[in-house]
Amino acid sequence: MRLFYTLFFCLWSAVLLQAQVITAPDSIKPGLGNREQQLKRIKERQKRLFRDSVGGTEPANTFLLDTTLFNKYGDLLHDDPEYNPRQPLWKPVAQVVGINAVFMGYNRFIAKADYGYVSTQSWKRNLRTEPEWDTDEFGINFIGHPYQGTLYFNAARSQGYTYWQSLPFAVGGSLTWEYFGENTLPSYNDLIYTPLNGAALGEILYRLSSNILDDRTTGRERMIREVAAGLVNPMRGLNRLLQGKTRQVTNREVYEKEPINLTFFAGVHRQNQEQDDVFGDGDTKVMFNAQLDYGNPFEVQKRKPFDLFRLRVELSAGGKDTTAGVINNITGYGILFGRNGKLGKMDLLTGFFQYYDYWNTRNFDLGALGFGGGLFTRLPLSKQVNLYNNLHLGVIPLAGNSTRFAPDENGLRNYVYTTGLHGKLESTLSLGRYASLAFVYYHYWLNTFEGLEGSNSIGIVRPRATVRLFKNVSLGYEHFGYTTNRRLEAYPTQRSVITDQKIFLQLFLEDSQRRGRYQ
Repeated sequence: MRLFYTLFFCLWSAVLLQAQVITAPDSIKPGLGNREQQLKRIKERQKRLFRDSVGGTEPANTFLLDTTLFNKYGDLLHDDPEYNPRQPLWKPVAQVVGINAVFMGYNRFIAKADYGYVSTQSWKRNLRTEPEWDTDEFGINFIGHPYQGTLYFNAARSQGYTYWQSLPFAVGGSLTWEYFGENTLPSYNDLIYTPLNGAALGEILYRLSSNILDDRTTGRERMIREVAAGLVNPMRGLNRLLQGKTRQVTNREVYEKEPINLTFFAGVHRQNQEQDDVFGDGDTKVMFNAQLDYGNPFEVQKRKPFDLFRLRVELSAGGKDTTAGVINNITGYGILFGRNGKLGKMDLLTGFFQYYDYWNTRNFDLGALGFGGGLFTRLPLSKQVNLYNNLHLGVIPLAGNSTRFAPDENGLRNYVYTTGLHGKLESTLSLGRYASLAFVYYHYWLNTFEGLEGSNSIGIVRPRATVRLFKNVSLGYEHFGYTTNRRLEAYPTQRSVITDQKIFLQLFLEDSQRRGRYQ
C-alpha cells in the first residue's frame, strides 16, 4: 500500500507542474485562439466530418483522410513514433525485475507470508525440480495472476514496444517470478496463464489509457486525464512520470485511439432455488454489469492485436456473498489478426481471436484461456434496423473447472485442470434506438488432465430484450440457463440445470463518432 500511495502522490504532483511545450506544426496553431478553444473546435469538426451516417457503414468524409495514417474517424492508426520512441532494452527489463522485487518485499516484510521467505536453497530446488499444477484458490489463479502479468507487459508496452514485442516481457516476468519469487515450486498453470492473459488484459488497459490521455490538454482537464490513466494502467503512469510526459504538451494527437461504446446495467438478479424454475423461490440480489466495446468490427482496416475487443463484467451482491462471490462472470475477446469484407449488403469481419472466460455460478466455476476463429456480420434490414451475428469456435489450451454437484476434491484444490473446445453465438436484432432482441449461447467441452479423470460439458443460454424508455436509457430483461453434464470415471454422471433472471435499467453511452450496438 505504501508503494501505491507513493506512486499516486508522485503522479498527482507531476501533473500540477508547469507544462513544457513540444514545438510541432500541427493542429493547434498560434493566433487562432487559446489552446482550449482550438482543441474544442478541432474535436467538434472531427465529430462533424467523421461521424458514422445513420444506417451507413462509413463516415461521409472518409475520402479526406490518408488511410495509411488515420482510421475512418480521423484518429491515428499507430502511436506517433516520434513522440513514443522505443526505449533501450535495459529499461523494461529493469522494471520487470523491479516489479518482482516489490512483490517479493511485500510478501516477506509486510505480509510475512510463508511462501515469501526465499533463499538460494529454494532457488536451487526450483531450478532442479519439475514444475507442478498448483493448489492456489480459484480466483487467485484465474483473476489475480493475469493482472500481475499486465504489469510485466506494460513495463515494455508503455515504453514504445508493440504488442508482440511486449509479450516476451510478460513471459520473462512470470518465469522469473515462478522460479525465484516464492519458495514454492513453479507451477505450469501460472507459467501459461499469467503471461498470455496478462498480455491480453495489459493491451486492453494500454488502449483504454490511450483513449483517456490527450497530451494537447492543460490545466484541470490534463490533471484528471493523467490521474485516471495512471489508475487504469499503473506502469504507464509511472513511465509517463519518468519520461516527463506528464509535463509535456503537444500540438497534435499522438496516440492511437478507437471509438468506445459503454453499456451499464443495474437492477435485480433472481437466483432460483429449484432446478428449471423460472421466478421460483430463491435469493434476490442487487446486480450491476458493465460492457465495453472498443473499435468498430465493420471498419475496413488492417487489423492489429486488440484494435477490436469486448470486455464484460457482471456483479451481484446480497445474502451471504463473499467478496469473490460478488463476481458472477468476466468474459472478453480481442482480435489478434483479421480482415474485413462484404457479401452483398452484409458487412463481414473474419479473424483470429483470444478469449478470456471466468464464470462463478451456483452450478460451476470456470476459468478458461481460449484461441480461435471468429466471424462478425452486420445485415441492414432497413435504415434503422440491423441484424448482428458473432460466431466463434476455438480451442481451450488451459482451463480450471469445478462443479457444485459432483466431487472435485484433489488434496487442497477443489477444481480440476482441463483442456477442450468452445463455441459461442451472439445474435442481436437492433431496432434502431427503440428496442433490441438478443440471443447468446456459449458451450464448453472440457476434458480433465489433472485431477479427477473425466469430462464436463457446459452450456450457457441467455436471451435478452430491451425497450427504450427515454434518450439512452432502456428497460431490459435477461434469462439465464446453466447446464452441466459431468462424467467422472469413478462416480456416476452428474447433470444439473439452474436458471436465473435479471430485470435491469440499461444506460448506453455511444461514442459520438460511432453508431452501432454490437451486443
